Amino acid sequence: MPSFEPQPPARVLLLEDSALDAELITQHLDEIRPRPSVRCAANRAAFMAALESGEVDVILADFSLPDFDGMTALELAHQRLPQTPFIFVSGVLGEEAAIESFRRGATDYVLKQRLIRLPAAVERALAEAREKAERRRGEEHRELLVRELSHRVKNTMAMVMSMVRRTAGSATSVEDYVETLLGRLRAMSDAHALLFETNWNEAGLGEVIERAFAAHPGAAERVRIAPGPPTPLDPRAALSLSLVLNELATNALRFGALSGDAGTVAVAWQREVDERGRPHLLLRWREEGGPSVRAPDAEGFGTTLVRRTIEYELMGRAELDFAGPGLVATLRFPLQAASAEALGPSAADL
Repeated sequence: MPSFEPQPPARVLLLEDSALDAELITQHLDEIRPRPSVRCAANRAAFMAALESGEVDVILADFSLPDFDGMTALELAHQRLPQTPFIFVSGVLGEEAAIESFRRGATDYVLKQRLIRLPAAVERALAEAREKAERRRGEEHRELLVRELSHRVKNTMAMVMSMVRRTAGSATSVEDYVETLLGRLRAMSDAHALLFETNWNEAGLGEVIERAFAAHPGAAERVRIAPGPPTPLDPRAALSLSLVLNELATNALRFGALSGDAGTVAVAWQREVDERGRPHLLLRWREEGGPSVRAPDAEGFGTTLVRRTIEYELMGRAELDFAGPGLVATLRFPLQAASAEALGPSAADL
């Protein structure tokens, strides 16, 4: 769709060896609003220098020049600025030459005897160039979205397959397997839904935490979320942290503070900077009032998921302390996304 925003003054490159003709052409161009800036080139060297600068929105060129011809100028312009409209402004341009110029990519031609046509021809060429540029940007954006979607789908499927396989390996019964797997898939789905609402831009950390507990009705009432600094998370961090919080909430409901009637969970976060001045997030999960806890004899898939998600996908560190009256999980990671290449293998290796 064409843009209706005010356009800046057009930058015109005028290839013309006659100073008088250049002055007449410039006078006609002054009728365009906003008035364009005109850069004149009288020979090949000046023309090439102007092309190399790239600061050209439309090219006007005489057909006959002392040191080279208009067709050569057209070829050179298309090599360096292929999307820039090229209009011949010539005193004599026969029918065959005009047809050949269009075949080679010229946008239009205007006879010097009829320079009154020039402003309209230039404005039309600029409008068509803007429309083509917007169409190209739209196509490039669609291609980028398709590639990004394909990448995310492959990563999501790798993670889902890993969850199915590893959940089955740690389940104690069919019912336990189904419940645990559905909880993990629901956490992924809820995180995707939140990101969809933000058009796959950044999601607020506070909302990511609230969504994670909303999936566990028995937990939400006994969770205290301390207000923290506004912390936007990119899609990768939001998805990864949602999975980690789901694992912590599920464990608290089954074995930890939320498995009884009196236990609570406190979640707080703050922003830090490392020794190189890069921003990091510190999030602490603290359980209180539940049964006494101890470190498991063998690390299960839930603990593995928490550690590997923070360490490999978010390039951070997860510390799980079972020594106190309740589990304390301390999560630290930089507030930048891990590289796209890092996500796939780590998800598949969970």
